[in-house]
Amino acid sequence: MASTRALRMLVVSAAVGGLIAIAAAAPAMAMAPSDPGTALAGGTTPAAPEEPRPPLLPADFQGTGRYIVRDLGIDVPFTWQGSDGDSQMIAGGPEYPIWFTNLIYHNTLYTLTYKWPGIPPTPPQPCHQVGFFNRQILNDTLKTARFMGPEILQGDDDRHVDHWRVGVVAGFTQPGAVPRIPLALGDVYVDQRDPSRWWQVLQFGIQNLYDPALDEWFTMNTFRHRPGQVTLPDRCPPPTA
Repeated sequence: MASTRALRMLVVSAAVGGLIAIAAAAPAMAMAPSDPGTALAGGTTPAAPEEPRPPLLPADFQGTGRYIVRDLGIDVPFTWQGSDGDSQMIAGGPEYPIWFTNLIYHNTLYTLTYKWPGIPPTPPQPCHQVGFFNRQILNDTLKTARFMGPEILQGDDDRHVDHWRVGVVAGFTQPGAVPRIPLALGDVYVDQRDPSRWWQVLQFGIQNLYDPALDEWFTMNTFRHRPGQVTLPDRCPPPTA
């Protein structure tokens, strides 16, 4: 199970692969002529609409929200903090049905699950030092995300977001009727005015093997650009990178 919980962070990091899809906001598409090669009055050709900037994880941030596993009826507190490029997610706690943390700490990816339904509490789960990973790798991977369009997340505060999709598929990378296996999918929703402000992430795939529906997500209530606190648990070995 070392890789399953670890892949949770990798999906948030946009996983490997994919091409950036060119998409336009609905108003811009409505104004464009049906033939992109048709010149406008005066002989000018309309410029292609610009795609927004892809998601970016900042070096310093503090965020609070909820971690949700619908098929298990789980909705627990969630925090995500960054400090000088390191970052840490914590979902739930000792009084909740789930409790885990994922970290990028000193160029190393860690994952530690304290509690999860169906996982025996004893012996304690080990902290898995997955390997070399850092914020730069994450952001480089996010550049491969595909833009799905602008949306509004409705809630206490309606949030205008850009929806991006990232995924991992095993098999042939060329188009056509060839064998492929979908492994992981992530939908990332970031502020339209600031792609370094994250509001929601949906995860589906083998990285969620603890969940029968392979479907987990988190939504943020707050996301501020100020240094957070990242703490390596005592159970985790020191980084080797």
